[in-house]
Amino acid sequence: MHELAVAQALVEQVDAVIDQHNATSASLIRVRIGPLAGVVPELLGSAFPLAAAGSRMERAVLDLVTAPIKVRCQTCGAETEAAMNRLICGACGDWHTQVISGDELLLESVELETSTAHPSPLTPPHPNV
Repeated sequence: MHELAVAQALVEQVDAVIDQHNATSASLIRVRIGPLAGVVPELLGSAFPLAAAGSRMERAVLDLVTAPIKVRCQTCGAETEAAMNRLICGACGDWHTQVISGDELLLESVELETSTAHPSPLTPPHPNV
């Protein structure tokens, strides 16, 4: 399953964010997925708990946000939404378009938990980053 490899890469990326911010764990992970990204959100959602088991994000909520497909028309310059198999300009109907959204797979945000036992002066006032 391709989504398991994506979930494992996501766990590695979030683990690096946890280290970078001297946090103890992640509580919420938001990922933006476009329909053209080649990842099935439902399968990624099922694979994530397997990839995160035993990690500092095993209790984190995975929030998958769907990105709309948007195109920029090379003829009229309009930016409009498009359908999966119909990447035409919504303004003039031309097919000379460039995808500007809908093919992304991005780690959008991570909410982190920090240890409150020994707060340091660099610890933000709120435990979520």
